[in-house]
Amino acid sequence: MRTSVPPAREITSIDRLARALVELRARIRTPGVPEGLAFACDAAFLSRIEVVLNLTTQFGDLDLSFIPSGTNGFADLQQQAIPMSLMGRPVAVASLADVIRSKEAANRPKDQIALPALRLLLEQMNARGGDR
Repeated sequence: MRTSVPPAREITSIDRLARALVELRARIRTPGVPEGLAFACDAAFLSRIEVVLNLTTQFGDLDLSFIPSGTNGFADLQQQAIPMSLMGRPVAVASLADVIRSKEAANRPKDQIALPALRLLLEQMNARGGDR
């Protein structure tokens, strides 16, 4: 299980992110509003986000965090990121070790449930000489 590395805070990155979220028809996910709430999906709004932004899109749910728990954000997670291709485009994906580190720091009930399986997976990958 991996998540993508959080977006960089440079204005060009935030502008590209805003355009992608518009294309995905992103809306803020909230209980009782299945289609989500519309928001100002632009670089100005996104540049002010300091917490996790829980979104729903035409392809499913997406949680956006510029500084995931237990990390220092993009530069920190990019150090061990795994390069991959997503729909023909290069993306950086957070290493499993970094995902575990973030979930340990967040310490939410859902993270506590997921952590044993993630730790076991990392242990098996390390035993096979797998990636980070």
